[in-house]
Amino acid sequence: MTSDTETGGVTGTQDKDYNLIWYVEACLSNALRLESYIQDAERAKDTEVADLFRKAQADSRKGAELGKELLKARLSGG
Repeated sequence: MTSDTETGGVTGTQDKDYNLIWYVEACLSNALRLESYIQDAERAKDTEVADLFRKAQADSRKGAELGKELLKARLSGG
């Protein structure tokens, strides 16, 4: 069941805020996971794959930072 209103009745947090929190967590979790993948690629001496994962990790970090800033502004009423 979906709703057009964001009530936060179950969690106490409006859906849009929860979604931002989830997004930041997912970005940070992805950055951590990619660190393992980078190390695996480096052990295999596969710089092409390691570079790809580094770029993806940078994008995940950037997404997390953007999400944190937006979340901060939203939760502080700004």
